[in-house]
Amino acid sequence: MPSFGKSKPHKYVPFGYKLMITYMVFIILPVIAIGYFSHSMYQDSIRQQTRNNIQGTLIQMKDNIEYKLKDVDRISAMLYGDYSLITQLRHFEKGWESYERTTKILKPKFSIAVNSTGLNIAMYLFLANETLPEVYYGSLDNERPDELEGNYNIYHLKRIEDKPWHSGFPPEQFGETKLWQRVERDMEFGRISLLRRLVDFEKPLELKEIGFMRISVRTEELFQAVDYSKIGNGSALVIKDEYGRVLYQSGTVPITSNESHPGAEYLTIQESVGDQSWQLAAYVPMTVMEQDSKKVRVFIILICFFCLVIFTFAGMFISRYFSTRMNKIVFVLNAFREGDLRKRMGYRGKDEFSQIASALNEMGRNIDQLIEQVYVTQIEKKEAELESLQAQINPHFLYNTLSSISRLAQFGEVDKLQRMVLDLAKFYRLSLNEGRTVIPIRSELEQVQAYMNIQTTKFGDSVSIFYDIEPEIINYVTVKLILQPFIENALEHAWFGNSIHIRVSGKREGANIVFKIIDDGIGMSEELIRQIFDPVEGLNTGYGIRNVNSRIQLHFGTQYGVTIGSRPGIGTTIQIVIPAER
Repeated sequence: MPSFGKSKPHKYVPFGYKLMITYMVFIILPVIAIGYFSHSMYQDSIRQQTRNNIQGTLIQMKDNIEYKLKDVDRISAMLYGDYSLITQLRHFEKGWESYERTTKILKPKFSIAVNSTGLNIAMYLFLANETLPEVYYGSLDNERPDELEGNYNIYHLKRIEDKPWHSGFPPEQFGETKLWQRVERDMEFGRISLLRRLVDFEKPLELKEIGFMRISVRTEELFQAVDYSKIGNGSALVIKDEYGRVLYQSGTVPITSNESHPGAEYLTIQESVGDQSWQLAAYVPMTVMEQDSKKVRVFIILICFFCLVIFTFAGMFISRYFSTRMNKIVFVLNAFREGDLRKRMGYRGKDEFSQIASALNEMGRNIDQLIEQVYVTQIEKKEAELESLQAQINPHFLYNTLSSISRLAQFGEVDKLQRMVLDLAKFYRLSLNEGRTVIPIRSELEQVQAYMNIQTTKFGDSVSIFYDIEPEIINYVTVKLILQPFIENALEHAWFGNSIHIRVSGKREGANIVFKIIDDGIGMSEELIRQIFDPVEGLNTGYGIRNVNSRIQLHFGTQYGVTIGSRPGIGTTIQIVIPAER
């Protein structure tokens, strides 16, 4: 039986692995996906519920803040709309009447206003009527609003005309113009003030400013309801004005006035407060929101883990069961590939595997018989062709050589005669080679040298040959008689002038050995080269070349063989490729 060469193994994924991967994709991955989406949906539900709870808490805080803002605004509106107060502020009288009006009318009204709220406020009134006396408990520039809580100061309006918070106050819109703003020492004492004009209603088109009021209240008292502990530890509550400046903060998260969000690990919820475009913002750590979901996440992970373990073992069992059956088929196929076509396998059952086994067994028997017939026939045919080629070459070559030896004897050239006889004997010894068809490359080259020594003795300087052989390749093997036929062909058909030069090279290129036979002879046309390799058109041409090519491919494979490159008038290059085998 012939033995086929082993092909280089390729990386592959076993059927069992593919089955296991498919099983995991369609069984295990859905389990993971279900667990993941279940947890995500639960977490989203918890987040939404937490958000709704916090939103409700913020609304309560907002309502509390707005109630207190409206309470302070009510005091300012009480003074703003007091017609009798405005009338008194409009009269310019000096002396005792002015003092008496202040004592009996203005101060009682201001006292009632200050004490009409539950908040501890400090009120400042700036009057345009300078005939009214100032009443205050400390210098305006060094005031301490906390010491004035529950009381009021009266100053002349000129004291604040150059203050930015007064000069930049918006134009009056009849009772609608009012601002909450931090002025003077409010920031230092943690306070904020409501600013509002007092105008003369006698001329409603002019709305002349006759006074200005500032009601200061502690931010801690105003925003008392803003307590981070109501929404969870680690949270923060921030009140910002319309410019994003922080008015009040409860909590320990560092948030600057320019930050709308302290970080991606916080959930931000906002509510608008009052008519001043304030924002009440809650920053809740995601860890607080996910406290309840952690237990559920652990529970879901455990369920998914146990399911994965169960399904994995089930998948391994199923995969191993089918892999064992498939490996039997692969084992027989590998045996077929190695040339052992007598391997057989048996399967019980009536499934597809038993059908495959039966088909493979039958195929092995048929292929074995066919290969036996075809292989033996091809070997016998090629051996007959080789013998025929040798029979064609040797008698003609022997006749010419003996004729040359006879002439040398006639002329008494004993040395040349002796060399030619020795080379002739060496050539035939290597040609016979005890009947072996595979020989070392060293022997193939020695045969070429013996042949060329005979030819150079005959033709003299008209023929020259150059060898360029890498020493490492001479111990590899080749089918015999693959170089000499091409050299002989060049000497018979390639003469172009009175001389011819031949170059024989051999080197290793990767896993192959490449020979090149190059001559500077007459060359060949592309049509002639095509005919040489065509067994029909080249019936009377290139028999030796086709013989060498078919013997190489028969022994080593169709990826090896002979190629020809030629240009008429320039020369021909024969390339022979064989595998590097020892």
